[in-house]
Amino acid sequence: MPNATLELLKNLIARESITPEDAGCQDLLAARLSPLGFEAELLNFADTKNIFLRRGTAKPLLVFLGHTDVVPTGDLAAWDSPPFTPTLHNDKLYGRGAVDMKGGIASFVTAVENFVTANPDHKGSIALLITSDEEGCALNGTVKVIEEFEARGEKIDWCIVGEPSSEQQLGDIIRVGRRGSLCATLKIHGTQGHVAYPDKADNPIHSFAPALQALSAEVWDQGNEFFPATSLQVSNINAGTGAENIIPGSLDISFNLRFSTELSSEIIQQRTHAILDAYPFKYTLEWRLSGNPFLTKTGSLIQATEAAIKTVTGLQTIKDTGGGTSDGRFIAPTGAQVIELGHLNATIHKVNEHVPVADLELLSHIYQQILVNLLIPDS
Repeated sequence: MPNATLELLKNLIARESITPEDAGCQDLLAARLSPLGFEAELLNFADTKNIFLRRGTAKPLLVFLGHTDVVPTGDLAAWDSPPFTPTLHNDKLYGRGAVDMKGGIASFVTAVENFVTANPDHKGSIALLITSDEEGCALNGTVKVIEEFEARGEKIDWCIVGEPSSEQQLGDIIRVGRRGSLCATLKIHGTQGHVAYPDKADNPIHSFAPALQALSAEVWDQGNEFFPATSLQVSNINAGTGAENIIPGSLDISFNLRFSTELSSEIIQQRTHAILDAYPFKYTLEWRLSGNPFLTKTGSLIQATEAAIKTVTGLQTIKDTGGGTSDGRFIAPTGAQVIELGHLNATIHKVNEHVPVADLELLSHIYQQILVNLLIPDS
């Protein structure tokens, strides 16, 4: 019997949709689901394509959330096969986006197709919300769609994000939340001069060194039962003119904080400024909040997902909040229950990204069972 999920994924991988490009993926999904009664709404903003495919108007509304854009390939010579030529090898499908997250989208679609065919009179509504900028700036995708939905009073009850959550075995972990992400760009202002005359200059590297130690050593919180402690990580430091005999006039630092529900971005900013203000240098600091932490502690979506994974795989899944951010951060604040469930994440963003072929239909079956658990009375 043909593997419908595999064939769909091949078609999606072959479309070179490096963020924020969609390369026709969303049109393909719309054409595929239209015969089943899914109506397409295009919600495009700037260079980002977003599509909302919905079947039904009744509540509750279950949304599968995904993105058709992928990260750049990196060095093409390092790939064993062309990244946009879907290639089967040793029961694995290779290609950029195979896991993150065209594989999840393909499993969404076939799950929905099989469920609706078997249960055309299901309760509630089913939808797919697909964007093309999740791997990029994430400014014109899901966040803008949710702003539109909020403005017109449209609410999502349950949201399944297809990001690759599994680690050792498909379904072993579901994400029930994510830490917040706060980015900072810091500039330390000094005075440029000759290294032989340090008294006539002000070296911003030297000035900042004690403050860097203080920032690195700060205990922001202890975390809680759902989240690890907040972490600050410096991602880039840059100074100098390229000449070895010049004291630089400024130092640029980029750092990020992944924070728990124990803190707010406002508190983090206040505490950071307090640390920096304890030192005599002059500085400017700009902040960008990528997303606040979110958490679905319990509820019908988690219960339905745990039961579906147990039914299909026999696993007792683990609830977790690790990893980076996802577009679920834009939906959770509206009151929706949000979980992330997807393929193995071992090769995401890597050269030779791949997914086990057997997992494609397996994940589709899990998604389908979740639909049964939520939308079929007395299931």
